[in-house]
Amino acid sequence: MEPLWRATHYSGGTGCSAQARAFAEAFLARLRQTWSVALDRVTAGDVLLVVSELITNADRHSPGPCVLELEGTPRQVTVTVYDSGAAVPYRRPRDPARVGGHGLEIVGALAELRVERVPVGKRVSAVLTLPA
Repeated sequence: MEPLWRATHYSGGTGCSAQARAFAEAFLARLRQTWSVALDRVTAGDVLLVVSELITNADRHSPGPCVLELEGTPRQVTVTVYDSGAAVPYRRPRDPARVGGHGLEIVGALAELRVERVPVGKRVSAVLTLPA
């Protein structure tokens, strides 16, 4: 079987993070059905948090729309966000006293994080390993 794959786009602004989480919830429900993946609430919550953080970063730091891709198998879920921003995000050093700027730190704690330049901006991917 091919991995389950879905994609959508957002023009940014108010509500796009909530819309992306709803899209991801529907994707996870389909993944459970298609692959009989037993996703617990914690793992599903981790996926939704990663989606929210990556979409929020794209909305805040790029000048245009973004694309959200989700790919899933029984072993992993990959969350990928494409945006038109030229600046490549970076993880700041851990600083519990800092207000904000913890998004990539959170994503990096939950998933394998990859950042790549693409011809029209960048691609940020987070690969979450699912429990056996």
